[in-house]
Amino acid sequence: MNEEYDVIVLGTGLTECILSGIMSVNGKKVLHMDRNPYYGGESASITPLEDLYKRFKIPGAPPASMGRGRDWNVDLIPKFLMANGQLVKMLLFTEVTRYLDFKVTEGSFVYKGGKIYKVPSTEAEALASSLMGLFEKRRFRKFLVYVANFDENDPRTFEGIDPKKTAMREVYKKFDLGQDVIDFTGHALALYRTDDYLDQPCCETMNRIKLYSESLARYGKSPYLYPLYGLGELPQGFARLSAIYGGTYMLNKPIEEIIMQNGKVIGVKSEGEIARCKQLICDPSYVKDRVEKVGQVIRVICVLSHPIKNTNDANSCQIIIPQNQVNRKSDIYVCMISSAHNVAAQGKYIAIASTTVETKEPEKEIRPALELLEPIEQKFVSISDLLVPKDLGTESQIFISRTYDATTHFETTCDDIKVIYKRMMASEFDFEEMKRQKNDIYGED
Repeated sequence: MNEEYDVIVLGTGLTECILSGIMSVNGKKVLHMDRNPYYGGESASITPLEDLYKRFKIPGAPPASMGRGRDWNVDLIPKFLMANGQLVKMLLFTEVTRYLDFKVTEGSFVYKGGKIYKVPSTEAEALASSLMGLFEKRRFRKFLVYVANFDENDPRTFEGIDPKKTAMREVYKKFDLGQDVIDFTGHALALYRTDDYLDQPCCETMNRIKLYSESLARYGKSPYLYPLYGLGELPQGFARLSAIYGGTYMLNKPIEEIIMQNGKVIGVKSEGEIARCKQLICDPSYVKDRVEKVGQVIRVICVLSHPIKNTNDANSCQIIIPQNQVNRKSDIYVCMISSAHNVAAQGKYIAIASTTVETKEPEKEIRPALELLEPIEQKFVSISDLLVPKDLGTESQIFISRTYDATTHFETTCDDIKVIYKRMMASEFDFEEMKRQKNDIYGED
């Protein structure tokens, strides 16, 4: 361990593992340590079930009705992958897909007036959907056709809209879309958590809706993918990538001190030994004095013995409760997976509800989601701080990831990875770069 490394990474959360994989592929000498005996940090999947009970301080052992403890892999942070999103691109380009198997999530649902409706995934479904009236459907169809043809680099597709200036609110007005359709477009398609986007330039929203439809087009049922055996498989896949390129991994390593000299990081001390480095990547839990709290997220893991009502008995789905429907500022999400994904015992379902905390009574805030899941066999409630770095790390060369937010996909995590990469390397992150480097080692396919 008493060696010199280019980069030391602390924590094996997804952000850290992807960055350590990318740095190793880029030819850097990487040492990756975690104080925990398992991979994944905050974004781990917990197995066996007994460990989840211990972690949430629930007395006694899981009842026999829960089946075998080791049949469970329960994600602490619920997210799906957008089929055409940035994380899938990273997985494909680095060939980490070799280590993982994915299933398509069976449906996406949206909450309206106390009921849940399927988010239409085909034109036929849109026409049959009871989310909108007949004329509304025609206008919505026109809007979707406009978005599908929209290209921010081709003014011929703008039709009088300036993507960098026109607010999204104006675009909805142009197509004469009603409030319910706006709610469902902004929150279930563009996947915004709040309504702030309405007054921002429409380009970002258009691209988000395109990402949703392109992701949907890949597999048909929904735009979301989920790895068998849980999300904890993702950091491990990138950790293997790093190891192939000479990265060193050490779990169960208590971090005693981050050593600084003239305001710059020069090494990390663990169990009396010092490993030197030029740059450090870590999650907020390793540098509590260098991060600030910007909010909280509540997540409730629920074990069910039944699929969620009105989802057509789907074995996996996402439900979005737009904030307007429940008088909130931010949406409430539910991610549901089951024994079909090798994450629960036979016949069991795991539904995880999450939202950004807005009041002093977070459990009350999340109630509309829990009501959709009744009866619930066992609940595990966590409230986590949202932490962000106080500075960019360019002085200290300590680059800190953000904690995982309440969104149900990895797009914001990938944005964070690209931002950290840019701060470390002083150049934009380029997916192609990951491909090229790999060809140098393996030769062309």
